[in-house]
Amino acid sequence: MNIAKVIGRVWATQKLPDLEGLKFLVLQPMAGTGEAPMGDFIVAADSQQAGPGDVVFYVTSKEASFPFKREYTALDAAIVGHVDRIDT
Repeated sequence: MNIAKVIGRVWATQKLPDLEGLKFLVLQPMAGTGEAPMGDFIVAADSQQAGPGDVVFYVTSKEASFPFKREYTALDAAIVGHVDRIDT
């Protein structure tokens, strides 16, 4: 799992049928402490009702489809939880 901060939202007027009804958010991946940005922005499907400014954790690859009820959903990344705090 990876940590990121939600920095925006993506609007898509046309989607694959499997993606209808999903909300997509723009994430800025963060270093393990959650303080420093790391890498390029990514777009992830939201399964946790996250919003701008939230710190979340996300998964990529095949695991990105697991939070959704469809047998297979073509996703590269999905938000799977909120981060309340990070203790180091």
